[in-house]
Amino acid sequence: MTAPFEIEFVPLSAAPAPTVVVLAGEEIALAPTARAFDERTKGGLTRAARAAQFTGKPRTAIEILAPAEIDAQRLIVAGAGRPTSEHDRLRLGGYAYAQIAARKTERASLIADLADTGAAGADIVATDLALGALLRGYAFNKYRTRRNGGNNGGEDSDREGRDGLQQLMVHCARPEQAERAFASRKAVADGVFLARDLINEPANVLGPVEFADRLSELASSGLGVEVLDEQQLRAHKMNALLGVSQGSARPPRVVVLQWQGAKSKRAKTLCFVGKGVCFDTGGISLKPGAGMEDMKGDMGGAACVAGLMLALAERKAPVNAVGLVGLVENMPSATAQRPGDIVTSMSGQTIEVLNTDAEGRLVLADVLWYAQERFKPKLVIDLATLTGAIVVALGKEYAGLFSNDAKLAGELVAAGEATGEKVWRMPLDKAYDKLIDSKNADMKNIGGGRNAGAITAAQFIKRFIKDTAWAHIDIAGTAMDAPRSELNQSWAGGWGVRLLDRLVADNYEKGDK
Repeated sequence: MTAPFEIEFVPLSAAPAPTVVVLAGEEIALAPTARAFDERTKGGLTRAARAAQFTGKPRTAIEILAPAEIDAQRLIVAGAGRPTSEHDRLRLGGYAYAQIAARKTERASLIADLADTGAAGADIVATDLALGALLRGYAFNKYRTRRNGGNNGGEDSDREGRDGLQQLMVHCARPEQAERAFASRKAVADGVFLARDLINEPANVLGPVEFADRLSELASSGLGVEVLDEQQLRAHKMNALLGVSQGSARPPRVVVLQWQGAKSKRAKTLCFVGKGVCFDTGGISLKPGAGMEDMKGDMGGAACVAGLMLALAERKAPVNAVGLVGLVENMPSATAQRPGDIVTSMSGQTIEVLNTDAEGRLVLADVLWYAQERFKPKLVIDLATLTGAIVVALGKEYAGLFSNDAKLAGELVAAGEATGEKVWRMPLDKAYDKLIDSKNADMKNIGGGRNAGAITAAQFIKRFIKDTAWAHIDIAGTAMDAPRSELNQSWAGGWGVRLLDRLVADNYEKGDK
């Protein structure tokens, strides 16, 4: 979870690094600092822009080498467009970093001075740009042994900037205030990096026990960590979860992460639950071989919950929160669960397992019930790479949101719009229940065919929710094989950490509501 490079906030007047990035709005709108550079070069910046037909549109840039009268080797002018939202500024910071990284420089300056900042203050602009650059700087090169792969062969995942950018100076109007404000942003970045690291790890390295061991290390960040082993899971009668794991030689784990930061003694706990199938072959209902290697990412929900809890602890969020992850491996073997088996979940409800590849909902059923029984939470949100059906419906741009509470759903939608980690609310309706009713048990773990697969999965999970505000987020399209963007170039995007951190910050940090 080491940052890919050092970030230092310095005054606008500070001496620049060898590589300098200034920002130009649409129609080459320049802020005062950029105008000063233009004046010192006797109009060289604007002449170069016009010659290159550069207009300041987003994701465009020009470069001036050895600019006259500026103590820098190169001046990069990056198009800012009109970055009126936080997400715009994050993406701009990521794009600026990409321009720097392409030049293989160890030190660079980013001039956080915009002609049009909208309603955002200078401190916010600077911290948004810095966070965007930091998120873009991540790369998982841990297992590349050649130097041209950018890896040092160490234990921690390497980053894109390790052999390139070492220090980014962010020039801004109020550096001390920006540095203080950035501390909480850095905590969120650490949470995203943790989630990315976990998802990117191969399954031979990160099984349920190893995953639990890594989460145990988070105690150093102030989190309470409790690991339930197989014997304890049997004592709790988590037979649905245990049924998924019984085909693997690697035993299951459930990890409970707790953060007690609320100032009010009346504050209720916010609960987050993640599906952690460390590798999913489908079990006896074996998946096709093509693309199965991606199933190392079937623990994306658990990774997100871990990253969120780290972020809350590092920024000392004034809330009480608990994160629970159910960790299993789904394998075919002589001991594996069979299609047609009937298991009794922790809730006492029975489940006919007709497809062993619909295993994530079995894990969630027991962990969600345990979470509600033990913590009596104010709300519970589960995240899972649950269905291919949600990818068919929404692609990789939105995650599927299912909820029994309109207020909570609205808060999640708003947090998604603010962070760019967007969710789209999908229906829940009793009419779908008949699709998962079983003639042999209380329910079956798949619906009646290909129709409404993501919805019937959510309806299944809903049967294990008590009278609690609940949301289920199907992240099968967003957690792994993430679309490359200005904020992420990794196979794992760490999707959901920023979404849930924003949900908590905007709605649950001002006392009990």
